[in-house]
Amino acid sequence: MGNILLFSLIVGLVMALLLVPMAVMKKQNKKEGYPSFPALFGATLLITTVVVFLFYYLSNLDQNFTSIWILLIIASGFGAAFATGKERMVKGLLFLASIFVGAYFLTAFVFNADEKFESAKMDVKTEIQAFDEKETPASVPPQFARNKMKKSFGQVPNTSYYELGNLQIQKVDGEYVYIAPVEFSGFFKWFKGDATPGYFKLSATDSNANPKFIKEEMVYTPSSYFNKKVERHIRLHYPKEIFNGDVQLEIDDDGKPFYIQTYGNFISARNGFDVKGIVMVDPQTGKTKSYGIKEVPAFIDGAVSPETVSLQNSYFGNYVKGFWNSRFGKSDVKLPSDEGTEANVSPIFDENGDMYYFTDFTSPKEGVDSMLGYSLTNSRTGEATFYTGNLEESYMDSQGALQIIQKKFIEKKWDGEMPVLYNFYGEASWLTPVLDANGFLQNYFIVSAANPEISAYANTPNQALKAYKTALQRGGGSVDGSSKAEEKQANGTVVRVYKEKSGDYTIVSFLLDNGKNYIVSSENSLLAIYLKENDKVNVTYMDTGEAFLPVKDMTIEGLQQ
Repeated sequence: MGNILLFSLIVGLVMALLLVPMAVMKKQNKKEGYPSFPALFGATLLITTVVVFLFYYLSNLDQNFTSIWILLIIASGFGAAFATGKERMVKGLLFLASIFVGAYFLTAFVFNADEKFESAKMDVKTEIQAFDEKETPASVPPQFARNKMKKSFGQVPNTSYYELGNLQIQKVDGEYVYIAPVEFSGFFKWFKGDATPGYFKLSATDSNANPKFIKEEMVYTPSSYFNKKVERHIRLHYPKEIFNGDVQLEIDDDGKPFYIQTYGNFISARNGFDVKGIVMVDPQTGKTKSYGIKEVPAFIDGAVSPETVSLQNSYFGNYVKGFWNSRFGKSDVKLPSDEGTEANVSPIFDENGDMYYFTDFTSPKEGVDSMLGYSLTNSRTGEATFYTGNLEESYMDSQGALQIIQKKFIEKKWDGEMPVLYNFYGEASWLTPVLDANGFLQNYFIVSAANPEISAYANTPNQALKAYKTALQRGGGSVDGSSKAEEKQANGTVVRVYKEKSGDYTIVSFLLDNGKNYIVSSENSLLAIYLKENDKVNVTYMDTGEAFLPVKDMTIEGLQQ
């Protein structure tokens, strides 16, 4: 608290010197009853100090002297108007100088576009690794999770005092879960309650799971007031840090909550943002600690705020050839999607349990739903990779996937939420939860990004994956298996055969005398259309553990391909 008082006093003193004309000292000697200079200056100093204090206390603005430029413009402008003679000239020059400084700050975004692009530069790759179908993606949509938590709010003591806070996903003790703090529902509830009772936790992979209320009292929260408001508490301890994004609740593996906020530096002239670390707060005691981005505790998933990642995506997509190109020519410009669940990005987890923010990029041309690529940003380090996708194919963007779902279930008025692009069986595919008008989960929809006519849906992600594999085979798509499926060989005699025409290809399902079922498309093995019972075959297949094993290549004894 002492820092902001001292800062307010210094800035208030500067403003008072600019506002009070020195001519008052001469006039008070010539005209009886004219207010004395010390009285006028003291009153002005008191007012300006209070105004500065309230401005910074209420806004939580950083207390760097570069932040006072607008106050200097106001003070020097009025000071020049009140002054006379040489004093007016001096204060007038100060006013012009502050105008130039303000113009520099306000127009910095025009000149630092190249620096922003360099700060957000990403590694470029073609495609992400294939998804392991034995895993379950964190695919419970946030709206559905929030609805379930609200219906379980009766677990909270003194329910009328509180409401559900912001929802976010993270990994806690090896499980992917949604976390939402219980917040005060108003000033008087905070005044009476003093501390919130805890937070809700819900599985992010199992749509049938129920929310659990965890009792952990929190004094410093986003819904508290005055110095107990967690953002203000952080600002009072770190008055000069530049923060970006809302505070986020993070839970350690023992269930203890902490609030964190991302800090960094301006790119230039109080414009842009480059992440440097986090400040962490114990909401029970108020104890704060700062960490560099490479020193963040292991249990924290979202060290880089989603708002920061959105900025980085914008810099990378818009400023590839500078500011003016982003406004007019738009050569090579790609716009990040706004379909994400947190500040226009969607958190997902890789097979190692590391969290990334997903964003797809589309063309700035209106009416085009073709995807120009997608990015994955590590939520702990801020390091990002841009994936171009197969350049020989045109990928549909997230908006196109949502439109397909809307048309598919137009009579039921169901909509998709949280579309994420995965590599399923070697095919770039959108996985999207489908919700009804009340926000309840109905199914999971998977559609090929390159071939939108190939799609499938089911009640669970894994069931949808199995249906999608069949749809790929029928649609002539390539099924390369998962990142962990082992390629194996088998031979034997055909016991049963079933053939089905699908477009230009034939899907052949057959049972060998080893008791295993296989499925192959004539796209992969042209002579499969001649397969019949009692044929002896050699097959190369992917051991996915499913009922029908996908065949990559097949040789029929007696037939040469």
